[in-house]
Amino acid sequence: MHRITSASAADLFDIAATRRIEQAAASALPPHTLMQRAGLAAARLAMALAPHARTIWIACGPGNNGGDGFEAAAQLRHRGFSPVVTFVGDEGRLPADAKASLQRARDAGVTFASAPPSSFELAMDALLGIGSTRPPSGTMAEWLARMHASASPVLSIDVPSGLDADTGMLASNTDQAPASVRTTLTFLTLKPGLFTAQGRDAAGTVWFDDLGCRAFIQERPTARLASTPDIQPRTHASHKGSYGDVAVIGGASGMAGAALLAGSAALHAGAGRVFVGLLDPRAAPVDTSQPELMLRDAHALDLAGMTVVCGCGGGDAVRELLPRVLSTAAALVLDADALNAIATDPSLQAQLIARGQAGAPSVLTPHPLEAARLLGDTTGGVQANRLAAARALASRFGAVTVLKGSGTVIADASDGPPVINPTGNARLATAGTGDVLAGMIGAALAMRRPAFEAACEAVWQHGRIADLWPADAAPLTAGSLARRAPS
Repeated sequence: MHRITSASAADLFDIAATRRIEQAAASALPPHTLMQRAGLAAARLAMALAPHARTIWIACGPGNNGGDGFEAAAQLRHRGFSPVVTFVGDEGRLPADAKASLQRARDAGVTFASAPPSSFELAMDALLGIGSTRPPSGTMAEWLARMHASASPVLSIDVPSGLDADTGMLASNTDQAPASVRTTLTFLTLKPGLFTAQGRDAAGTVWFDDLGCRAFIQERPTARLASTPDIQPRTHASHKGSYGDVAVIGGASGMAGAALLAGSAALHAGAGRVFVGLLDPRAAPVDTSQPELMLRDAHALDLAGMTVVCGCGGGDAVRELLPRVLSTAAALVLDADALNAIATDPSLQAQLIARGQAGAPSVLTPHPLEAARLLGDTTGGVQANRLAAARALASRFGAVTVLKGSGTVIADASDGPPVINPTGNARLATAGTGDVLAGMIGAALAMRRPAFEAACEAVWQHGRIADLWPADAAPLTAGSLARRAPS
């Protein structure tokens, strides 16, 4: 059993693959082995989370997730703890393993109650697992609300009840209040839904135990979890030309800041030279706070041989330049208004597709609404399956796609699994941070990193800055984020 951190590279498996792995392991092991191992692991983590707990409330549901809870209760009781189990379901319809664990809990002297205890030092959610197709309702929903309204920590068994382990979407009636300190112990495989969409908030800190079944994992992963990038040190015998040129095109009237933020990020992320082509004809000829940025007329930039970051604060003015950008940029990051323009123009879409067919590296960085426009979908539709949406965009346009949000998804047009990024937090929910990310990706492309690796590395680093931001410091701004971009 180990904790999953931002440094944990790992394969992620969907529900169907996890079920096949579970069946293979169960058929090779003695009966009841998996549930006993799961219950013991849950009990050990519970003891670590609340070593001095007087009362541990375990809410058990009608399936094997509830069986894991019964088994954990028995293990806790054997070790001198006082678990209180509440059970919702029909005992006569329990699966065989869950029924055996229920009897083990009774034999161990576990207390069973019809209602939650009035106070508890730890709550364990063993109500619904990956096999559930229904949202929590009635008594289940009431118990979950009680757990998460408490100041006591909550330990979810395998997945938080009501969470889709494939997509990270919570059932609409599931309490999302952030009051409780949340931990999830997941078994056999890591599931993508724990790390994207609403999954990160619902799961909290994720721990993993493969239950000794690693040998049974023969499935192809559904996705992968990103980990610390392998950044190579710069050689002494190098110069600015070794690290490439970035041209940022954007900053229409009233939005010059977006382009300057992207340029600052590219500069601090290590690009050799950064040009900023502002689309506002009244813009100042120099940014005196960042004189390293070379401000130019966007129309006069020679884009051949350059990595272009296009769209940051571009407004409608960027549309005019997009045909030339798409046809001449050596490498390309498309963000914000560039994506909105492409979404409404079939000819620009055809040019973008042609870039992909020609092997010219391109990276799209949409937030969910921009992704919805490109796909002809709704924001809700994109968020309902972020992995599928990112793959669809990458496949349609032949470009690496960075679908931003909680658990950013990076996908390319190959048949390889997409990557979910584990870094970042709500400090990034402020204007301009997306422009900073676009600039960071541009710098990595300029340094000749392959597009997929460039996107994964920049997204991880971008989120990591927010994770390391001191809690007692001033709020993180996009300008501060850009200046922290690691080169």
